[in-house]
Amino acid sequence: MTSNTKIILGMLAAAAAGAAIGVLLAPEKGSELRRKIKDGIDEVMEDVSELLALGRDEMKSMYKTAQEAEAEMES
Repeated sequence: MTSNTKIILGMLAAAAAGAAIGVLLAPEKGSELRRKIKDGIDEVMEDVSELLALGRDEMKSMYKTAQEAEAEMES
């Protein structure tokens, strides 16, 4: 995992934790609180999906670089 990926992951975790704390401490009706929690979870899942896509792309790039290095060493 690259430094940029770690930074992004840390920022997302901090944002999710902050949002969760804010939602849980706010005086709301139960139904409104549940809706906000669901919306927050949906947003976090979307962010996780984006991170997974970035990770997949980075792994593909690393694999391609390794294949190119191997081919260069063989020739």
